[in-house]
Amino acid sequence: MGPAIFDEDRLADSPSPAPPFWAGPHHAARRPGLVIRARLKAALRGWFEARGFLEVETGIVQVSPGNETHLHAFATEWTDAAGARGRAFLHTSPEFAMKKLLAAGEARIHQFAPCFRAREASRLHAPEFTMLEWYRAGTDYTALMADSAALLRVAAEIGGRARFSHRGRECDPQAGPERLSLVEAFRRHAGLDLEACLDDRAAFAGAAGGIGIRVAADDTWSDIFSRILAERIEPHLGIGRPTILDRYPLCEAALARPCADDPRFAERFELYVCGVELANAFGELTDPIEQRRRFEADMAEKARIYGERYPIDEDFLAALAHLPACSGIALGFDRLAMLAAGASSVHDVIFTPWPFGEAAV
Repeated sequence: MGPAIFDEDRLADSPSPAPPFWAGPHHAARRPGLVIRARLKAALRGWFEARGFLEVETGIVQVSPGNETHLHAFATEWTDAAGARGRAFLHTSPEFAMKKLLAAGEARIHQFAPCFRAREASRLHAPEFTMLEWYRAGTDYTALMADSAALLRVAAEIGGRARFSHRGRECDPQAGPERLSLVEAFRRHAGLDLEACLDDRAAFAGAAGGIGIRVAADDTWSDIFSRILAERIEPHLGIGRPTILDRYPLCEAALARPCADDPRFAERFELYVCGVELANAFGELTDPIEQRRRFEADMAEKARIYGERYPIDEDFLAALAHLPACSGIALGFDRLAMLAAGASSVHDVIFTPWPFGEAAV
């Protein structure tokens, strides 16, 4: 579960060099936002507990960090008692491990998980960040839409904000979210008929070029989709009220099940506030054969583009056969804290920011 690879903040200037976070005046300036972050985490824990969710803690070191083409992991190694070495990864999200807990019988779980993604540094991206992820067994993914709206209201209350604001865009967290399909979003904000281009890369490239979107000869259908989404659609989402961007093309929803009424699209939505993507949700795919096919296709594409691939977690695929019908969502907690605190960057609300500088990303 991750953001589009062409979003405006990732392409914008990286965070400016700042004094050490521990420097007295610098920490004093940051402290009000950090306090809001801490209070927000406590409030959200209480919100989940009141609704019967069990807070879990899953391992960070995993066999596979995830198998989406454009997510980049931190590799590590471990040594056993005999001195033998093994390769492992820091997870990009706790999704695989949490679904294994659902397969074991848990019904409602949530987690504040440290996550790690390389090649990500901007106002909205930190290589080490916190994901708030939760799952509901036996519940349609629309329940997560209501959860998301409720969490926005909690964040506004903790931050003491009548409106969220980011880079000149404002949003009323009390307003009911607009539910907008990808088809309608492309029509409204890009003037394109997405359905007409679903299976036609050439037609999609031509339509994109016609509205001034740069298209390279080796761009895939997904590349074109992501660029249009980032440049023409995302800046308009979550303005005035939150936006739930729903029903993604199936090829853009790696772990989601197809929509029952139209299998060209998937039960996936993303939550936007002030043009910022906050959360990514799925009606979860429970078919291990189909999931393997998607993983293998994504890893073949990763190898083509980046010259590497990640292992497939066979234990995860085995668990899928026992997974109940369920829905799950991953929310960028640092981004929510940023909005609650009125900060301009996620780095302003992370207690100990990334220590290596952008050159190491």
